[in-house]
Amino acid sequence: MEIGISTFVETTPDVVTGEVISHAQRIREVVEEIILADKVGLDVFGVGEHHREDFAASSPAVVLAAAASQTNRIRLTSAVTVLSSVDPVRVFQDFATLDGISNGRAEIMAGRGSFIESFPLFGYDLKDYDELFEENLELLLKIRESEKVTWRGGHRPAIQNLGVYPRPVQGPLPVWIGSGGNSESVVRAGILGLPLVLAIIGGSPLQFKPLVDLYKRAAIHAGHDVSKLPVASHSHGFIAENTEIAADKFFPSTQQVMNKLGQERGWARYDRSTFDAARSFEGALYVGDSATVAKKIIHLRKNVGITRFMLHVPVGTMPHDDVMKAIELLGTEVAPKVREEIARWEAESKLEKRH
Repeated sequence: MEIGISTFVETTPDVVTGEVISHAQRIREVVEEIILADKVGLDVFGVGEHHREDFAASSPAVVLAAAASQTNRIRLTSAVTVLSSVDPVRVFQDFATLDGISNGRAEIMAGRGSFIESFPLFGYDLKDYDELFEENLELLLKIRESEKVTWRGGHRPAIQNLGVYPRPVQGPLPVWIGSGGNSESVVRAGILGLPLVLAIIGGSPLQFKPLVDLYKRAAIHAGHDVSKLPVASHSHGFIAENTEIAADKFFPSTQQVMNKLGQERGWARYDRSTFDAARSFEGALYVGDSATVAKKIIHLRKNVGITRFMLHVPVGTMPHDDVMKAIELLGTEVAPKVREEIARWEAESKLEKRH
């Protein structure tokens, strides 16, 4: 069971003072967070691509590269790369470079993304949203398969027997498919034999079990070994010394972000009762002390089949010291509890199958 962190490098106004941290400062803080995550034994750190003023990471590979030479074992991934609106050649080159700097720890998490600012910014038409993703994913996978590439699509100039460099340390460079719960994307990942990441940020996490089952059926149908296909989740959360402190610290910035996005997208207002329901044992918020968060992750692994859990923290701007403490607790207290229980459970399950 792998455990890690994801971030969108938020720069929203401070809920108390109204001040906005600079993009530069927040990026430097995230590099510190990655270094700490590596030090406390976490498995993976993901940085999401966005192109708006309240998120500072338009280039996840650059942010991750800044931490790569200062870390030793943690895997470094986008979360996600908005593949519909970027050139797959450049994506591969950026992450192959990161793979070289980190000596084989880079990953690409490819997704459509739930934000659309990158489309007008880079001159793409939203009506081509799905077609662009499919075409760019096809090219990205072709590039990782072969040093020399010949390819033709509908939205990008053709490539005729050209080399794409540098080549990564890993062969192949890991490419995950990120999904918000769309059955078509889950089936696509299974058919292609690519690892799957589910954004579980609302409702009951157990509702995602049918999607995991669908993914595995698609993979088996396509001839892939599902035992070699990890399934990850990305969920909002926060850890502190006790559960009430964790909730009180995490709620204000979460409410601010959810209500801002809600105004843009027509969601219902996010209040404390909504938040408290989501942090219940059956909810999608992983907020509490170490024991509480560990129990919820274990429950997710046993009942949904997740093999990698990524805690998204912070949601909105929070004090850097609080975020660092949450990362420390995830690595030193939550992760050992989860790994020990899952190892015991898996050993018992194997023994039962033999009998």
